[in-house]
Amino acid sequence: MKLWTVAPSDKNEANAIQNKYGLPGVIAMLLQIRNIKTEEEIRDFLYNDSEISSPFEIKDMDKACERVNAAVESGEFICVYGDYDADGVTSTALLYSYLEAAGANVMYYIPSRENEGYGMNKAAVDELRSKGVSLIVTVDNGVAACEEIKYAKSLGIDTVVTDHHMPQKELPDACAVVDLHRADCPSRFKNLSGVGVAFKLIMALEGEYCSTDALLDNYADLLSIGTIGDIVELKGENRVFVRRGLQSIMNTDRPGINALIRNAGLTGKEITAGNVSFTLVPRINAVGRLGLSGKSVELLITDSEEEASQIAVAMGYDNAERQQIEREILQKIDERVTLDPSVAMDKVIVIDGEGWHQGVVGIVASRIRDIYGKPAIIITRDGAEAKASGRSVEGFALCDAVEACSDLLTHHGGHPMAVGLSLPSENIELFRKRINECAELFGEMPFDRLNIDFKLNPAVISVDLVEDMEQMQPYGAGNPTPVLGLFNMVLTNIIPLSNNKHLRLVLTRGTVTLSAMLFFTSTAEFPYEKGETLDLAVTLDINEYNGNRSVSVIVKDIKTHDEDALGILQSRRIFESFCSGAAVDKEQLRAILPARDDFALLYRYLRQRQGYNFRAETLVSRLNNRLSYGKIRVALEAMNELGLIRISEGLKSCRISLNRVTGKVNLETAQIIKKLREVTQ
Repeated sequence: MKLWTVAPSDKNEANAIQNKYGLPGVIAMLLQIRNIKTEEEIRDFLYNDSEISSPFEIKDMDKACERVNAAVESGEFICVYGDYDADGVTSTALLYSYLEAAGANVMYYIPSRENEGYGMNKAAVDELRSKGVSLIVTVDNGVAACEEIKYAKSLGIDTVVTDHHMPQKELPDACAVVDLHRADCPSRFKNLSGVGVAFKLIMALEGEYCSTDALLDNYADLLSIGTIGDIVELKGENRVFVRRGLQSIMNTDRPGINALIRNAGLTGKEITAGNVSFTLVPRINAVGRLGLSGKSVELLITDSEEEASQIAVAMGYDNAERQQIEREILQKIDERVTLDPSVAMDKVIVIDGEGWHQGVVGIVASRIRDIYGKPAIIITRDGAEAKASGRSVEGFALCDAVEACSDLLTHHGGHPMAVGLSLPSENIELFRKRINECAELFGEMPFDRLNIDFKLNPAVISVDLVEDMEQMQPYGAGNPTPVLGLFNMVLTNIIPLSNNKHLRLVLTRGTVTLSAMLFFTSTAEFPYEKGETLDLAVTLDINEYNGNRSVSVIVKDIKTHDEDALGILQSRRIFESFCSGAAVDKEQLRAILPARDDFALLYRYLRQRQGYNFRAETLVSRLNNRLSYGKIRVALEAMNELGLIRISEGLKSCRISLNRVTGKVNLETAQIIKKLREVTQ
């Protein structure tokens, strides 16, 4: 469950933007909501497709340019040292392709995620030295590689760093450290991805007569894939890269990208930031997650249609394997949570398993975070050593909580929303305890939110409206696909599609009837009934079929119109804090202690339904908001403990079945009731 928030808006300001710049009303409203208001901001956001600031605004760019040009002119052997994700792979392909075309003696190197880990390492430096490399140019890494760059220097190898990660206290002793986050870097735009910084380097290498437009024609396809893959804000220069890149991908002459599009089933379809993010990028990342990122670079630089096709097919298999590994880990976690629900009751969920694939645990952490609306860290054990990835909710800096546990760790890094770490396996339980103590000291953990741009009258939904909204593309980080609220809609029909894999919902409000698609939900998983009044968070898209264009309404989330989401989430937090042994105010605990009539109300409903097959929070509205979520959960736990019912609850499913009972049962004898009464006295 997520807390819905509708963005505050100023209709007068939106009207002023609409009138002054001659924009459609929906665009003016979205610009106002997203704080894009001045003429310069609006023109840059909506119309700029080529203006990029000088690369020499970036500290050390002149030094980097001088050293790389010297190496090209003298025929030194240059290595472009990249990273294994989509940003690192496209950065490597971009700079390698440019240097090769410039006549450089150049190779590239991508470390193995599983065997070498992120960034430079001394074994790789030794290998490059054995090949005769005298200059390493890092892309999407290097700013933290102080020891490795010092070691390379001792072997006679110079290094130029191009990176976009936050520097540590000490900068590496390199010929140049090109990183926009250096404290002394005057560059105005700080949010480039690694491939964006690499592009700035080739702009600098082009020199005084650089044609940015020509470079974008050549490299915008790579730029857009890496920029989207790194989830940097699609504003300013990133927006230029992606806008130009999406056009370029549609007409690319790069055999590898064409093969990737074919394998992904996107041939003939419009290429958007969304399908790059959810279809192309995962294929590139899957290769890195499973250990063979070099294949991704080869795909992007090859001139051979046959080789490109072979690599793209292999990448498709790798992506399918990654998805299967992900499903298997999630299934094991589902089994764990079903057997021990307390695993998911901590403020920070920490779950470990033996032999889980290191390259996939970050994705799994994202799934667990989305399901429970809490920070999640997934740990894979390999005997005595363990590695982990974590994902957070907005407002809780997970990296700070991990830093507070650093004495238990052998390595850690990351940022507020995502972390990576390693630790001895024997420290896992203590780490789980300590990081939750940090979360307790933090105070109120932010609830996971669904941000809605504005409420929408269903009567105004039209192809013209959606076409107007397309001016806001490309969508991505910092400029998400608009999510709109359809409130007070009556559900009139539920139609299963694709063998009950998806649902079409028919809804009405007043005289307006519309259909909305709810994907990956069956009728058995859908807790709402015909005649109910619902609120829906939706996105809008254009559907084309046989030359006809219509609007597709796609459901992102759904709730009953009278649902008190904040009340449910707060009550759930009290219940979970009580179950996990955290300190809770007595008055709050009294509020979740059910009376005898509360038990009777809930049990009658379950008996009438012959059980219940949906998550417990949906029972709040089923009981007409007469019981809080906390009371319902306490009552269910007590009845489960005393054998009146049986609860089986996993990651996404909850099944409550009634047991055959003879004789009377004293609900006051349940341990959860006894404990609640004891602590509330």
